[in-house]
Amino acid sequence: MVLHAEVAVLGAGAAGLSLAHHLARPGPRARRLSTVLVEAPPGPLRPPRRTWCFWEAGAGRYDDALTAEWQRLRVHAPTGRPTENDIAPLRYKMLRSDDFERHVARTLDDSGHVRRLQAAVETVSSDSHGARIRARADDGRPVTVTARWVFDSRPLACLPPARTTLLQHFRGWFVRTDRPVFDPGTAVLMDFRVPQPPRGLAFGYLLPTDPHRALVEYTQFSDAVLPRQAYEQALRHYTDDVLRLGGFDITATETGVIPMTDARFARRAAPSVFRIGAAGGATRPSTGYTFSAVQRQTRAISVALHAGRHPLPPPAHSARSRAMDAVLLRALDSGRVDGAAFFARLFAQVPMERLLRFLDGETHLYEDLSVGVRTPVLPMLRSAAELPWLRRTPRHEP
Repeated sequence: MVLHAEVAVLGAGAAGLSLAHHLARPGPRARRLSTVLVEAPPGPLRPPRRTWCFWEAGAGRYDDALTAEWQRLRVHAPTGRPTENDIAPLRYKMLRSDDFERHVARTLDDSGHVRRLQAAVETVSSDSHGARIRARADDGRPVTVTARWVFDSRPLACLPPARTTLLQHFRGWFVRTDRPVFDPGTAVLMDFRVPQPPRGLAFGYLLPTDPHRALVEYTQFSDAVLPRQAYEQALRHYTDDVLRLGGFDITATETGVIPMTDARFARRAAPSVFRIGAAGGATRPSTGYTFSAVQRQTRAISVALHAGRHPLPPPAHSARSRAMDAVLLRALDSGRVDGAAFFARLFAQVPMERLLRFLDGETHLYEDLSVGVRTPVLPMLRSAAELPWLRRTPRHEP
């Protein structure tokens, strides 16, 4: 089978689905583009179920698919002292991947010009005139897709060389408690009342959806993942000894590993092939948040394609944001900065709405400076001074 399209999107995670969703809903005067979304068949190549969280002001394009949203956030310092703020006009939003997929699928089905193809991609070749994708359907049949432009959101086999790479690794329980213990109006963004690793940091994360139900996670920023039993023990300590939930059932679980790196991600893989999403550098190195940057990136690609312009994806984060993140990653990895105290202090001293915009790269220079002076200045300066002398080395497991 051979398919022809103007655009091919490879992978149906957050980035692939977001780009397909944008392309399926062109503006009133934009031309429609024939598009093929190539998604992996059920099995190990398909992205696992996951939860994405992000913040934005007001209504958003995926609000119909949200699990919950909050306008109040809380952070607990290692001492237990809480900082809680209203983040208006922002809203912190929770979106589960199954709900997102169903939401996007309805739009694609209604569009009439975006075709979905379940197949495992084997090769992608390209020249200045287009690209050819060779894939295999789940019944073993070979499939070829030709397209003028290809956007590849599949995970990289290995990370680009970097000076510093930490891993954000976590395990979460969706719990249902025997008694009403949660405040569904407030999400706990970081709870540092958990034992801290020698370098990096660890925190609890609590997203309540009603008085009896919540997603409870244990997260570490460090250089290696833990055995599964270690996450289970950490979650049991957090739910029993810190949150004191009492009796509860675990209704579902999720696990993830997000690279936090100052690597340089190539956005162009070949003349007509581009990388998007985490593979194209959308993950914010200092936090691991990816979803908002994916939306900015895919929206810009869609606008360029519908206008007939060259669709090179824009950088997901500004050069200034990437430079600041590189310094923080080095300070955390070297142990010069106590990660838990660092983030707790920022949330205590900087208005939370401004800090969230800072973490999204949407602040002005003077706002960045107002955040910077509230960090440990000497350790950060020392980390910045040594960065130019550090070699970039590869890391083989993303």
